[in-house]
Amino acid sequence: MAGAFWCVVEDDRKGSPKKVMAEVIGEAARLSGGEVEAVWVTDKASDEGLKQLGEWGAKKVWLLENAALVPYRAEVWAPAIADLAQAQSPKAIFGPVTSRQRELIARLAARLGVGLAADCTALAMDGDTLVATRPVYAGKLLSKVTWAKAPWLATLRPNVFRPAETQAGRSAAVERPGVTFAGAKMKLVERREEAATGLPELTEAEIVLSGGRGMKGPENYVILEELAGILPNAAVGASRAAVDAGWRPHRFQIGQTGRTISPKLYLGFGVSGAIQHLAGMRTSKVIVAVNKDPEAPIFKIADYGIVADLFEVVPALKEEFKKLLEK
Repeated sequence: MAGAFWCVVEDDRKGSPKKVMAEVIGEAARLSGGEVEAVWVTDKASDEGLKQLGEWGAKKVWLLENAALVPYRAEVWAPAIADLAQAQSPKAIFGPVTSRQRELIARLAARLGVGLAADCTALAMDGDTLVATRPVYAGKLLSKVTWAKAPWLATLRPNVFRPAETQAGRSAAVERPGVTFAGAKMKLVERREEAATGLPELTEAEIVLSGGRGMKGPENYVILEELAGILPNAAVGASRAAVDAGWRPHRFQIGQTGRTISPKLYLGFGVSGAIQHLAGMRTSKVIVAVNKDPEAPIFKIADYGIVADLFEVVPALKEEFKKLLEK
């Protein structure tokens, strides 16, 4: 529908939307008065996934489903969504801040010739104009921006916006538009499979444990994984220094050139607090820092600071959390 707010679906690669979509759809519904439609580009969409989008508030799902859409390639996905947007004239197009959608929404904005407000932490309507609030200068300042013309494109930081309330029984109409996927017929030479950790993704976790240079080596991250394993919805990340040293894969990096997170609880172990890292986690609800250096910059933004050896603190925390969770 012309004038609707579109939400580009981030899925789990298994046919279901990720929970972050409840936040994106919920915010789009609040701003648009309920005129929300989802755009799902996938090789397979489950009936349960379509049902979930409807229960979160999407009135319609534009399903661009094709077996040739795996693996993800922005140069294939962006033109398909752009063609559909030019035909349907949405007023806004939102997506969550994820590795995939950071690239996809940026390419989409370029193809449509419109502006992009990336990594938004707040959105509000000022009359007929959408105003976005986003961090700039590595999170030191917040900037308010608007768009010269529609559609308004924005990516929303996870764990910041209020999720839509699930309304059981509500459904979305499903449209399967005829779309040409330019360049979709490519030969897949190699597929890289990333090892599963058994923990939730960084951007969706409610608790994030981050290890920095103070971890001393890759073998020591096991103590953070063990601690995360006993906490509800906890994940383990790393600073850029740790990733650059080869201790953790890049997908675990938190910071300006890595993942942006806003968990309910952030625990930094041996993380000095370089500005690059702070840009990716300073919107966490509660920040706890453990570092032997009392002058570490992270203590300036921490709600709680522990000046101590992390290898003594982590086991102690593990035992205390076990006691609390057993009660």
